Amino acid sequence: MALTYLKNVSTLALDTDKCSGCARCGEVCPHAVYTFASKKAHITHRDRCIECGACALNCPDNAITVNAGVGCAAAVITGWIKGTEPSCDCTDDSCC
Repeated sequence: MALTYLKNVSTLALDTDKCSGCARCGEVCPHAVYTFASKKAHITHRDRCIECGACALNCPDNAITVNAGVGCAAAVITGWIKGTEPSCDCTDDSCC
């Protein structure tokens, strides 16, 4: 079962005109956000995105943008570093 995070809040965007279909985004995405058809990537599971930024960093075509460091991935990493429980509630600057 795939995890779904907050609905319709991900900053993830894909410019399919720039996409060459190399599939690197799909290889590095930890939550299977992408599918591939007609030699192009497609975002089919946006609400699974944890905004880690791996897809954008590995896209040779600069077809993907995401505001990495603001989502659940950042909260988990910050929790590990600080030794606290992860929090996606940005009211206390724990993830934003």
